[in-house]
This record gives sequence, C-alpha cells and structure tokens, in this order.
Amino acid sequence: MRSNTEPDINTAFTWWSELPAKWTPVGWKDHMFRFNILYNGMLLAIPDLNTRTERWKGQGLVVGFFPSEKAEFPGWVSQPQDNNSVVQGWMPCDAPVLYSEWARDALVLRQEVFAHIPGGQAVRTGTEPLFAWVRLSISDTVDGLPAPDTYGFNIKLNAPYLIAGGMSIRYNLGYDLERSAYPRELRAETDRYDSARGLRILEPDGKIRTAIAPNQSCCVEVHPSTPTERDFLLFVGIDVRKGSSVDLLIPMLPTEPDVFEKELALGYDGALEEANRFWSARPHTAAKFSTPEDHIHNTIEHNLKLAEIVAERNPETGYYSLLTGSWIYADVWATPGAMHLVMLLDTMGYHSVVEKYLRPFLEEQGRAVPVGEHFRPHPGSLTVPRSLRPIDWTSDHGALLWAIAEHALLTRNQDFIDEVTSVVVKACECIAFWRRIDTHDGIVGLMPPGIATDMPTHIQSVWGDAWNYKGLATAVKFLRRLNHPRAEEFAVELEDYKRTFGEAIRGATATMPEWNDDAGHKHRLVPLAVWGAQPFEYRNAFYLDTGPLVLVFAGLLNADDELMQSTLKWFREGPPAKVYRYDSDCWQVPSLYHEMSSCEPVYSWNVFHSWQLGDREKFLEGMYSLFAGMVSRQTYTACETRGGITGLIGAMLPTYLARLALVDDQICEGELHLLRLIPLAWLQKDKVTRFENAPTEFGPVSLSAKLANEGRTLEVSFEPQFRVKPKQVVLHIPPVTGLEQVMLNGKILEWDRCKAYLIISKGT
Repeated sequence: MRSNTEPDINTAFTWWSELPAKWTPVGWKDHMFRFNILYNGMLLAIPDLNTRTERWKGQGLVVGFFPSEKAEFPGWVSQPQDNNSVVQGWMPCDAPVLYSEWARDALVLRQEVFAHIPGGQAVRTGTEPLFAWVRLSISDTVDGLPAPDTYGFNIKLNAPYLIAGGMSIRYNLGYDLERSAYPRELRAETDRYDSARGLRILEPDGKIRTAIAPNQSCCVEVHPSTPTERDFLLFVGIDVRKGSSVDLLIPMLPTEPDVFEKELALGYDGALEEANRFWSARPHTAAKFSTPEDHIHNTIEHNLKLAEIVAERNPETGYYSLLTGSWIYADVWATPGAMHLVMLLDTMGYHSVVEKYLRPFLEEQGRAVPVGEHFRPHPGSLTVPRSLRPIDWTSDHGALLWAIAEHALLTRNQDFIDEVTSVVVKACECIAFWRRIDTHDGIVGLMPPGIATDMPTHIQSVWGDAWNYKGLATAVKFLRRLNHPRAEEFAVELEDYKRTFGEAIRGATATMPEWNDDAGHKHRLVPLAVWGAQPFEYRNAFYLDTGPLVLVFAGLLNADDELMQSTLKWFREGPPAKVYRYDSDCWQVPSLYHEMSSCEPVYSWNVFHSWQLGDREKFLEGMYSLFAGMVSRQTYTACETRGGITGLIGAMLPTYLARLALVDDQICEGELHLLRLIPLAWLQKDKVTRFENAPTEFGPVSLSAKLANEGRTLEVSFEPQFRVKPKQVVLHIPPVTGLEQVMLNGKILEWDRCKAYLIISKGT
C-alpha cells in the first residue's frame, strides 16, 4: 500500500485564498426576493433583479454597517474594498443566520442576519412580506486593552448604488454614488429612540423602511443628509459589555404599518424560533453526508439551503424555479441548472425539491428551440419558460433530458415515471429529428449550427452534442429499465450518434494546428466545434470550459482516448499553462491550475477524466481545488469565476465528486462501487465518514468507514435498500499504509492484498 501523503482540504487552502469581494444570499425558500450580504456586512435589499420583478423597481435599499465609537463617517467607506478585515460565517442553528465580525478598538463586533416571512411557513404566493432581522452586538473584547464605555454602528441608508456583474477579479463590484440617493425622502418618526416603542424610519406615504426594535438598551442619533446629501445616517450605540446587542428590522420593500408592526412585535427571537422550525424540515429521502473534514460537509449542507433561497415561486405562473444566481444571473440557465438538480439536490436525496423545480420544463416542452436558423420546432424540445430564459443554448435540451431521466432512475417514483415517460420519448424523438436536419453546411447527424454558449457564433459545438448525447444516453438507460417498446430504437439512434460524432471530431482534429509538448511530441488541438468555430474562440476561456474536455463526462470519448489525453496535456502543461497568472483575469488563455479551470471552476471537466482513469492524485487535486477555490470557506457561497460573480449555487460539482468518491454507480454499467476514490483524510480512527441514505440508480444505500486497531483495520458498514440489484458491488481498498484487515458489517473479509478491491455482492 502507498503512504498516507496525499492532499486534504487544508492542503487545498494553501493553493487557493478565500474568495474576495463576495456576496452571500440570505432569504426564505422559494421567495421571489432575497437579501444579499456583502463581504463587509452591507445588506442589499434589491427586489427588481429581472423582468419578472420590474414592478418593484425603485423600492430597493442598501444598508451599510460601519463600527464606530461615535457618529462619524469617513467618505471612503461609501466605496469600500475587501481588505479581509470582516470575517463571516453561519450561526450553528437550523435557520441560515449569517454573521459578520469586525475587530475594532479592542472589541469584536458582530452582525447577525436572517430572513423571515410572517407565519414562518412555506411561501404561497412567492411575494409575501419578506423581512431581514439584524442583530448588532458586542461579541467579545480584547483582554488587556482599555475599551470604550459605549460603542456602536453607523448605519447608512441608500438606494442601490452598487454595480455588479464583472467576471474578472477585483472588477466584480463598482459604486455609482450619483445613484445612491434614496428616491423618496426618509424621516424618523421621532427625534429620539423610545425604548417602549422603538424607532421607525418612514417613507412619505407612511410606509416603514426600517426600524430599531423596542426594548433595546441603546442610544440612537438620526442624521439625515449625512455624510452627504444623498445619505441617511443612523448611529446606534450600545454599552460595551459582552453580549450586549440591538435589533433592527429591515423589510425588502417599504411596508404598510399594520404588517410591519406584527412582525416587529414578534421580535428577533420569536422570528428566529419560527425560522429554525421551518428550516429544520428535510425531505424524508434526504441523505446525510459527513467526513472528518468539516469544510466538506458544511459546504454541502449550506449549499442545500442556499439552493432553495436562490429559487422562486412566480405568482403569475405558479412555477417554482431554481435560479442561477442570487443577484446577478437571477434567471435560469438551463445547462448549469440541470447540473444543480442532479449533482447537488438529487445527489443529496432532495427528490421532492427537484421535482418541484423540474415542473416548468415539463410543462413548457415543445415551446421553443435553441438559437440557430437551422433548428426547427419540435413538440419534444425542452426549454426554460420565456420569462426565466436569458438565452437558449444548443446544450439545454440534452441537459434537461439528462436531469429528468436521471431523476427517474434515482427515485423510482412511479408517479413521476408515469408522468415523464412520454416527455422523455418525445425528447428523444426531438434529438433524432434535429440530427437529420440537412439545410446547413455542417455535418448532418449532429446538432445543427447554433448558439452553444454566451458566445455569438453559430457553430456545431462539441458542447451541444456532448449534452444531447448525455441526455439521450440517460434516456435510453431509463427506457430500458422500463422495458419500453421504443428503448432499442433509441439505443440504435444513440449508437449512430456516437459513431457520427467520433468520425466528425477525428476528421476535424486532423485539420487543426499542431503543437509540441515538453518532450517534443507532436499533438493537434482538439476542436471545440466540428464546424464553424472561429480562431478567436480557441483563445477564449470557453475552449476549456465548454470545449472537448466535456466529452468524457458525456460518454462520447473515453479518458484514455488519444484526443482526450492530448487535450488534458494541453490544459495541464501545454503552452497556455506556461503563461497562467494566478488569480488574475478569468479571460486569460485558459488552462488548469491544480486541476481547476482558470475561468469557471464548475466546468472543470478534467475531473471526470481522472475519475474514469482511477487517477487518485489528479482526482483528489481537482475535487479539493473545487471545495477550496470555488467555494467561500466562510459562507460557502460559490463563484462563477474567482473574484468575480458570487451568490451562485456552484458547489454541485464538488458535491458530486465527493459522492462518486464514496458511492459510484456510474463507473461501470450495472455495478456499484464503494470507496473507489475516498480521500485518506476521510479515514481516521476517531472520526467516521458517513453517507447515509445515499441515492443510487439501484436504490438508496448507507455507507460508513473508519480505521481501527491503530490504523491496521478498515471498518466498513454497508446497508443497501436495493430496488434493482446491481450486477455486483465492489468494495475498493484505500491505499492506507499498514492496512492489514478489512471488516464489513462486523465480519472480517478474506482479502488478496495483490488486489485493491473486493467483490462483496453479485447479482443473479
């Protein structure tokens, strides 16, 4: 066996720094609105983030919190930059309560924020009054230093004046102070804080914009038009005593007094009690994942919560939709959305949640086609509802078909299967129909030229074909499980699709430029499209993110194929890797750094090459890079690009890899593999790695593993609930130094040490 030296999460933290200038959503499941909290505690209440919410334009609010001993406000803090002085995290409770901490003047000051709707129940309309409860407190003091008697926060109210959207690091946030004046005059209802009543900040029509709760031990100063005429400043001071605090209530929208007063009377603690009760509920099918590395399971657990916050119920359509982002991208990009559904929510057993978010795609079938003049309408086409759709990619249909069919395979929910079988059949017919379109100059038998990504070119992209093939392949597996009469018809279609693509990609590669690796071996670039790609696209980051690396995940090429080996070498160590600049422009010539994409980490498809080849070193390097480099180690929000847009539910890929490391039903058709790529860091003597109720295509299983007997014994517990029995169950033996014995469910197994696996069960 090998030594125990391989990367763990702490190793990966040395490769990647914390995400800078991040924002993290705080909200309520499926509400049309959500708050975003910046890296410095600034609260954004911006309701109008897309065409569906334009009616609330002009009602947003930005609230800045700035620790201070008195009411003073340096001008620079209106345009802050992330200097790592604020530390954030989640409070240890069921409700997502985000804290931000400052260390100032021998004090540790804390802000805690959570969202609440009246009644604390699931949304019915999606536009119920939404409130942010904010608690400001003295969390601690620095021993040995004199502290002031009172301290507090300057709280500045403005209209939304932040500009977000840049993908490049250090350019993801901007400030337009000319837009910062609140559009209506704000006034305090009284000139001083009344403990019995609190203090409300009112709009001209009497609606309430924010309030300091009653029964607080604090002093309040109100300074309209301070520090500039565009600002409204409150100073709230509290006694310097560990645990002393003051509560604020901030609605998403200016709120009628009768609604506001009921929420205010509930109080911070009462609202939190309801929120904890609401968030404690989990689907009965939910899995539980835990490892000795807290960051791993914390990332997964918090992204499960964030997923339903970055979602909405549209009262006009009744649709529940999983959005792509909490601030920017508050619409639905179907392809990454399908990844969210399968790789995060279904992987963790949130099956009822997935079905809720799949509903719009099922009901909208046949209503749109990808962007491309040669695509033709078909009743089986899968797409995003128009009100949610920023663009149609050629990949979207296949990605949605994959999500639908894979969900059916994982759940065996007969009601869902009965509903979607015709949807799946029509979607397969659609792929066959589009493959036969011959009105273009490209290759017939593949997807016609169209918009593959956010690039404007109309091409026959490997990205589009990869996803449509993946969707068709999963649909065939699903239909075969049903013994559907058309399963073999579509299996023939699938085989022809793979053959046609293989011929096309190899023919196109033969025309591509050559390059030499360090050993002097010649290679050719593998194209990102078999027809129509422009030269500039090979310099673009999407050549890595949506190019040929995806073909292994799709099943169109194997990882040991010469084309895939050359492509990996190009991105790992080829000419682009030699000019890589760490944490710089995401639009640099793309390459892999510690097995993560230099542009969008979630599209690091190379990890599936390492997974298929059983390359532990590269697989773990990629998985840990994604957990450390794509996800905030403080709030677990994910980025599109490092230092770029955050507030995304991007942890689906590392979650899926963690699942495959432990429980893998994808590596060999009809087989279940256990512990195939488990990190050694997850095998300890005093802590257990557990994956309970883990969904598989054979049924849920529970698996746990730990070391015993001074590290000489591997103890494994495995409890399957098979609905379909796999051909065989394979237990892989991790490369633990000094391992002598393997126990399964309390019984010692006979183990040939020349083999790194044991077959523990065979089907009939």
